Amino acid sequence: MFSQRFTRRAILGAACLAAAASVARAQSIVYTGSITSITPRLAVAGKLATKTEFLADRQEAAMVTAGSIRALEGAILMYEEIVAGGGWPSIGKGKLEKDVKSDLVLALRQRLMIEGYLPFDDFLIEKPDVFDDSITGALQAFQSSHGIAPSSKVDERTRAELNITARARLQTLRENYPRVGEYALDLHERNILVNIPSAQLETVEYGKVLSRHNVVVGKRERPSPALKSIVSDINFNPYWNAPASIVQKDLVPKFLKDPTIFEQMNIRIFDGVGGPEIDPYTVDWVNTDPERYHFRQEPGESNALATMKISFANKYMVYMHDTPHRELFEVNARFESSGCVRVDKVSTVVDWILGGQDGIDATEIEMITASQERYDVKVANPPDVRFMYLTAWATEDSRVNFRPDIYGLDGTGFVLGQPKSSRGI
Repeated sequence: MFSQRFTRRAILGAACLAAAASVARAQSIVYTGSITSITPRLAVAGKLATKTEFLADRQEAAMVTAGSIRALEGAILMYEEIVAGGGWPSIGKGKLEKDVKSDLVLALRQRLMIEGYLPFDDFLIEKPDVFDDSITGALQAFQSSHGIAPSSKVDERTRAELNITARARLQTLRENYPRVGEYALDLHERNILVNIPSAQLETVEYGKVLSRHNVVVGKRERPSPALKSIVSDINFNPYWNAPASIVQKDLVPKFLKDPTIFEQMNIRIFDGVGGPEIDPYTVDWVNTDPERYHFRQEPGESNALATMKISFANKYMVYMHDTPHRELFEVNARFESSGCVRVDKVSTVVDWILGGQDGIDATEIEMITASQERYDVKVANPPDVRFMYLTAWATEDSRVNFRPDIYGLDGTGFVLGQPKSSRGI
């Protein structure tokens, strides 16, 4: 049975949390992430953990703002108090869902209470060993802040996240402290925030989220970089200029298997940028360095960038863009690109970036993309861009979020740059 000593420990632990409440309040149910497991490849199946949504009326704090460092310091203080108080109990195997009555429910109630998802006096109710509405709401909040679909029951993925120790969580918060400081530095009033581990993008004005979008980011073997830049151009119906790495690793091998592939993909090949077009059948691709050639995919339905591209200066040659493969936004493990970021409902982001510039609004954007003709716009009021690597962060409205270390960068001092490729788990 659940001992009196264990119950006292729970209340003491919750009291420690209450003492830190001035710097970090209890969590709330907000869709803020994606990947749903310590083993991310298991997260493909099941209910979608996140969604693209429009939040202007909710006044929700962005992932990173001018006040993020202070919020993160508050979260670190809270978790230091939790660790000093003995941490939290692990949750054993067994059914944990609405109306279940067991000692496991007592352990779950304590676990959620200590981290702030339940008030510290929640143990004083008449039936603390029953999985009631308060636990249901608290568990949904926990799942959302860890990028798990809020199912209201403890499944395998949720149990794995619940059983990560308080000390490990504290270390993750500390790992992300220099990252948050760097990403928040010189951040202006309009910005686009992409968090790679959570595979999501936020459009932000004055620290508040206007829209949040599911995105597809780099594979482990072709990771997306962390960077800081400013939007420069919008390219409608863009050409896709295939990077040399993709030409060598993907396009040429496909051509050797199926010589019609370039025609199928509407790709033209030139002898260098600006050079004459060449016939791919005249080249010995087995013995020729493809870097000599410029591979350009024409605008159209099969174009890898689809209808639009958001450009910004960076040495990694990455950008944000539309995609013909929108089905990838409907899975949880969205780590499928070669480094660039594919954006769900990208036209909404572009409409916001332009803000009616040159008479280009949502209707005009639809007309331009339907024409399938190249059209470029230099952005007059460009937002900042941050590609971030955050496995933990705290927001100004007191939400603390965690995501798996998808590229294995925690513990390396990584803040900005191009991560080394890794096949990972």
